[in-house]
Amino acid sequence: MSRLIPQSLERAIVRFVAGAFLLLAALTSAQAVEPIPVPLDVEALELTKAIEMHIEAGTRLQVSTAPGADGIVRRIEVSSRSGQNSNWAVFALANTSDEQIDRLLVAPFFQLVGSRLFWPDLGSSRIAFLTPSQGISPVREKNLEADVFRITLDPGSVVTFVAELTSPELPQLRLWEPDVYKETLNSYTLYRGIILGISGLLALFLTILFVVKGTVMFPATAALAWSVLAYLCIDFGFWSRVFDLVQGQDQLYRASAEVMLAASLIIFLYAYLNLNRWNIHYSHLALTTLVLLLGLLGVAVWDPSVAAGIARLSLGVIGVLGFATILVLAFKGYDRAIMLIPTWFLLITWLVGAAMTVTGYLANDIVQPALGGGLVLIVLLIGFTVMQHAFAGGAIAQGLISDVERRALAMTGSGDLIWDWDVDRDRIYTGHDVEDLLALKHGTLDGPARNWLEVLHPQDRDRFRATLDAVIDQRRGKIAQNFRLRAEDGHFRWFRLRARPIVGSDGEVIRCVGTLLDITEERTAEERLLHDAVHDNLTGLPNRELFMDRLRAAISRTKADNSGKPTVLVINLDRFKQVNDSIGISAGDSILLTVARRLSRLIGPQDALSRLNGDQFGLVLLSESEPDRIVALADSLRKGVRAPITFGDREIFLTCSVGISLFEGESQSQEDMVTNAEIALNHAKRLGGDRQEVFRPILRPLGKNVVELESELRDAIKSNSLGVYFQPIIRLEDQSIAGFEVLARWTHPKRGRISPAEFIPVAEQSGLINELGTYMLEKGAQQLARWQSDFPFPHPLFVSINLSSRQLLKHDLINEVKAVLSRTAVTPGTLKLELTESMVMANPEYSARVLERLKDLGAGLSLDDFGTGHSSLAYLQRFPFDTIKIDQSFVKPDSRAIRPVLLRSIVAMGHDLGMSVVAEGAESEGDALELLQLGCEYAQGYHFGQAMDSDEATKYLRSGIKNLEATG
Repeated sequence: MSRLIPQSLERAIVRFVAGAFLLLAALTSAQAVEPIPVPLDVEALELTKAIEMHIEAGTRLQVSTAPGADGIVRRIEVSSRSGQNSNWAVFALANTSDEQIDRLLVAPFFQLVGSRLFWPDLGSSRIAFLTPSQGISPVREKNLEADVFRITLDPGSVVTFVAELTSPELPQLRLWEPDVYKETLNSYTLYRGIILGISGLLALFLTILFVVKGTVMFPATAALAWSVLAYLCIDFGFWSRVFDLVQGQDQLYRASAEVMLAASLIIFLYAYLNLNRWNIHYSHLALTTLVLLLGLLGVAVWDPSVAAGIARLSLGVIGVLGFATILVLAFKGYDRAIMLIPTWFLLITWLVGAAMTVTGYLANDIVQPALGGGLVLIVLLIGFTVMQHAFAGGAIAQGLISDVERRALAMTGSGDLIWDWDVDRDRIYTGHDVEDLLALKHGTLDGPARNWLEVLHPQDRDRFRATLDAVIDQRRGKIAQNFRLRAEDGHFRWFRLRARPIVGSDGEVIRCVGTLLDITEERTAEERLLHDAVHDNLTGLPNRELFMDRLRAAISRTKADNSGKPTVLVINLDRFKQVNDSIGISAGDSILLTVARRLSRLIGPQDALSRLNGDQFGLVLLSESEPDRIVALADSLRKGVRAPITFGDREIFLTCSVGISLFEGESQSQEDMVTNAEIALNHAKRLGGDRQEVFRPILRPLGKNVVELESELRDAIKSNSLGVYFQPIIRLEDQSIAGFEVLARWTHPKRGRISPAEFIPVAEQSGLINELGTYMLEKGAQQLARWQSDFPFPHPLFVSINLSSRQLLKHDLINEVKAVLSRTAVTPGTLKLELTESMVMANPEYSARVLERLKDLGAGLSLDDFGTGHSSLAYLQRFPFDTIKIDQSFVKPDSRAIRPVLLRSIVAMGHDLGMSVVAEGAESEGDALELLQLGCEYAQGYHFGQAMDSDEATKYLRSGIKNLEATG
């Protein structure tokens, strides 16, 4: 058969087809989506702006996948599961790590942010199906608030996802780390529960008040409260859970709730302001608006979006017109309108915030629940306003009570119990409240004073009897005594008695009358604070201070009766830092708690186990005295630690090293024994760990430098040869000297200058830090007093002195500071004590009480290294700091654009809390100028001068005065 197509024409067709395929491949590559990397350490990844939307793209969608690791772009086709003209969203994710990643893809049903004012998006199910280009298929997880898919990305994979949408809008799409998303939902669930509880109780309370007091204001207020509750139930998803609605299909209820919210606001305004008494036009306008709004409920059945848009606009108009009406009536002297002004101003603020939210100008995760909480707050204030007006009047409001009645009311309001002793009849009356607290039979405590001795604690009986006898004999004074009373179950409760004697016409005491207050919780809290001061917060074991005290007592007892020689064991976990870094701090805390319990079970009742620091424990061993038995116990302790620890679905294996120090004689102190045990422990660590070592003199050279350094530092403090240096702190406004930071510098007679980074840890470890802190406090205060006397600046000079955690926990710190202030007589507030965030957060309750006492003494308080700790900002308001010091890491220039923002925020927050702000690390004129522009008052750094001794600092002050006089 002859060829139908010439050979030349055939070759041209082949070239044309090949070119067409190349052009199609180029177009396909150009249209491929860009993959979004999924980091391992990011908790949530925003995908909303990175998706490619295809609106009404038909029943099939062909897309080009993102280039994979091999750079190849593929073409996939996805069919609509519904068989209808569908909307699609396309995005690609890339796992650039070498680990498999599990993430949750979350598309919320409803977002108030950006939902629009007109024709708002009232929410719906967003994603019907999710198709990947490769790998494991996503799994839909049940959720009442969002479409949630669990996505698994293999290591190094690039996966393109095609989502078939149920609506043409996708307001938000995020990729969450599963545990973080669960924690976020739990936190919001708790908040929502609290808000719904408050709103429900408020609505119920106002309804009950309407039943009790039939004023028209109460049903109107109750209607508003119920409308708010209904709106919050729908907004928080509670409505869907109760009535088992289809996920995301609550548009009708949401629109109806917004309509009822606007309608109930009209009803409240009309009823509370009693508009029918002012002008008939008010009534006509209010009733017309109410009818139109209720008509929107029918519109909501037809189109919920239209009804919700009109309701939102109406709510804003009602707020503005209502505020204008309130102001008009307030100028006429109408009390109700005047009382409503603050609450309505808050409502206007809420409406502005809501408008900014729905239009997208205010967009973050907390704005929607915050608006719900604000709405409850507004209704709560409205309820208070209504009750204040409705219940105004009566005898109490009109002041028609006598002084005796006023005292009786004050006694009732205080909650104190009455204590009345009729001396002539020897009868004590307390009422039944005390007996109810103690679960005693009524009348048990009503009788002669001697009957109280039976229920008093044995240690309080003599003191109670002596106090009563003294008041009767002296015929004056007062009773102020704390004692314990036994309850029916045998437990004791603390009470505080405050009473005064009443003398008759014959000069004899006829009665003692006062109050009795249950202070059990207060005493329990004080005992807890005292316990926390000497115990570890995590394990409950004694801390290093109590450990050293018990060891000191054991040594003293041994020296007195030559029995029960103590042995010190220092136990340290091997490789605990690596375990802590790999599984997290919370898991590390659980491991430490488990180890503490295991060790406690292996020792005798007379032995004392303590947590010295971190992963290091100390044991004062008294139950064993023979060396071989001590070594055997140490070996059993190591075996106890070596047993696997189960955490979650994994088993963790740890080992420990033990250093042992035996009692060598009467010349040995507790510090020597602990030092020897630590030297032995370090030797065990050097030999590979998981072993015990007994201290031997031959091991001493290994720790000789530290021991000698400690001894020489102690001598330097005692001989006043430790250098006290002062680094200037400058007032940025006029470049004048505001004060100095007191720093310790040590020039060793043989080794020369020793860095504080070397001798401060030695002082901390040995307990010498208390003496060093007292030394610096005394020297700094003395020098400050001399400067304030010689240089009368308009603003008194101040000095800042650092405190250590041990000083803060020291029981006589307050007395030391009080003594220093009284001896030096410096200006109050100019002797500033600097503490770090981590220091005060180690025991926040105890720290707060100590800082309050120091503040009352006239000492200034400065929070050092602000921004580097891990404390909650809520605690910052509890501590009475007057100055915060910004850490130099925030001041040093770098390429981050957020650094000035952080600085400005810290400075503004300090000023809002009434604190002065000092910045560390000002190294140049540019740093100083920038800090001044950001509003920082003070700065210190090498640009203004390094640390100098007192003579150089005095010269520096004189030169600063001359410069000011020259410029002035």
